[in-house]
Amino acid sequence: MDQKGFRRGSFHSSTSDEDMLEIAGASLDFFVADDDPPLDREVGGFSSYNGMNGTSTMMDFLEEPLPGVGTYEDFNTIDWVREKSRDRDRHREITSRSKESTWALIHSVSDAFSGWLLMLLIGLLAGSLAGLIDISAHWMTDLKEGVCLAGFWFNHEHCCWKSHTTFTDRDQCLEWRSWSQLILGHGEVSYYFPLKTLWRSFFAALVAAFTLRSINPFGNSRLVLFYVEFHMPWHLLELVPFILLGIFGGLWGAFFIRSNIAWCRRRKTTKLGRYPVLEVLVVTAITALLAFPNEYTRMSTSELISELFNDCGILDSSKLCEYVNDFNSTKGDDLPDRAAGPGVYTAMWQLALALIMKVFITIFTFGMKVPSGLFIPSMAVGAIAGRLLGVAVEQLAFYHHDWAIFSGWCSQGADCITPGLYAMVGAAACLGGVTRMTVSLVVIMFELTGGLEYIVPLMAAAMTSKWVADAIGREGIYDAHIRLNGYPFLEAKEEFSHKTLAMDVMRPRRSDPPLTIITQDSMTVEDVETIINETTYSGYPVVVSRESQRLVGFVLRRDLIISIENARKKQDGIVSTSVIYFTDHSPPLPPSSPSMLKLRSILDLSPFTVTDQTPMEIVVDIFRKLGLRQCLVTHNGKLLGIITKKDVLKHIAQLANQDPDSILFN
Repeated sequence: MDQKGFRRGSFHSSTSDEDMLEIAGASLDFFVADDDPPLDREVGGFSSYNGMNGTSTMMDFLEEPLPGVGTYEDFNTIDWVREKSRDRDRHREITSRSKESTWALIHSVSDAFSGWLLMLLIGLLAGSLAGLIDISAHWMTDLKEGVCLAGFWFNHEHCCWKSHTTFTDRDQCLEWRSWSQLILGHGEVSYYFPLKTLWRSFFAALVAAFTLRSINPFGNSRLVLFYVEFHMPWHLLELVPFILLGIFGGLWGAFFIRSNIAWCRRRKTTKLGRYPVLEVLVVTAITALLAFPNEYTRMSTSELISELFNDCGILDSSKLCEYVNDFNSTKGDDLPDRAAGPGVYTAMWQLALALIMKVFITIFTFGMKVPSGLFIPSMAVGAIAGRLLGVAVEQLAFYHHDWAIFSGWCSQGADCITPGLYAMVGAAACLGGVTRMTVSLVVIMFELTGGLEYIVPLMAAAMTSKWVADAIGREGIYDAHIRLNGYPFLEAKEEFSHKTLAMDVMRPRRSDPPLTIITQDSMTVEDVETIINETTYSGYPVVVSRESQRLVGFVLRRDLIISIENARKKQDGIVSTSVIYFTDHSPPLPPSSPSMLKLRSILDLSPFTVTDQTPMEIVVDIFRKLGLRQCLVTHNGKLLGIITKKDVLKHIAQLANQDPDSILFN
């Protein structure tokens, strides 16, 4: 392999993680005799390797690991099978050495507990970070309206804790000043998740929850963001409006997905995508102008959802709770259904305007070059719709309590309708319509609200929204963006029932150039560097020889680059004509040959392989469950080709009567 103009260290750094590996100059023969030499050739002819100066200078490179070897470049998927094998080998080596000395035993024990220690630190950091985010978010939200004179780091609530004002005048404490007073002087899916990781993740979550509870960022000794405590249970007949909210959530989800994907596609195909910072600034300015006049869009979205979920009590001063009071009928802490006052009607039309704004603004914000999120905005849309419907049903029951649908359970003066519950159900419905989640969505709502007793309304809304949205379009928002951005993702829910074999999908095909391979002990540094420069593949299969094509292992492109560059800098005698070998013993070479480079330690000796007669149904299942990046295809132990995840996706598209070449991968 001659390459003119080759310069040392000029490797192409860009790799295609799932691209097909080519074998240059190799002919595939299914009927090669089985008289191949052993994988690790015994040294014959020369008892030891003599370098250029006549002394024994055989290099045993990479006995100690090099920084970067075995790691992954940015935007590359993780080879879980390879990592599992490496972790198992490392654990066995540490265990075998633990009996040699006390220090080795201590090292073995520390290694066993290192994972748990890491989870402990992650839990502490996650809990502290969550508390810091919550406190900072409340502070920054209040900072838009004013500042605390006692300390600028206090938010409105904390600033007024020590104030001696009455409850009704709590917004007028002397320590808190609005900006107008100061300036003007007046007023939220892995392929691979082992059981060990599950327990460690649970431990990390436990530590994070304990840390968050210790910080108490919400000031109410609760661990959830939107804690609810409704006083009255829901009635069976309320499933009808809950299902209506599910229908709304499904319609909203389908509308949002189509509109957002259309906008994101336009962003990718027009000049708009070239100026992401300008887009963020423009959308931010428009959002600020439209949101500020309305108090329900001016406040933070988390604060809005919390207010919409709230069950009005005697001491609540929100406009959503400005009902006509009748304290003579009050029993304990429960307030009866009452006639809506002027504040409630004002809040209703303001919420209606807020609903329209958030429906359209969310379409443009999701997908921008800023982490604007999707869960909270979607929940806000559903919570507004749910609160509007809840107040409507509440007033209907108050003025028409003698109707047949209310007479059995909602008498006059009773507390039977909870608008906050409708807001919670609406939030779950809209979030389910966008993401198409069901079970996990209900669990998320439990985590956010603590409302375990409302499992049936949440499940009814979540399932209805999914069914309605699926009737319009099968893809959730994340599936749609995966397809739009060209990510190589295998959907686990889709069944593969076609009767094709691995040989029908593998590369190279008859019209393709031969597969690029590396031999185990007959290629020079220059040969390997030429392959690296002429291809952009993520790795290369290693075979015994070009004649036998017997598979030895698989080596990653990144590991080759790092190892060769370090050997050229740090090892004497490594030149372009130095032979690279992946065996335990060096091959026999003339005494005048330069030093050889041993790279067996970076060779994956157990790459995942299938035979050419393996059904593709099994191959697809293997890719899904193990998260493979590539799979080698063999016949009687001899390398035939390779199947990558992109090859599988293109094959599935071809069987679905789609043009496989039209699928673009990023």
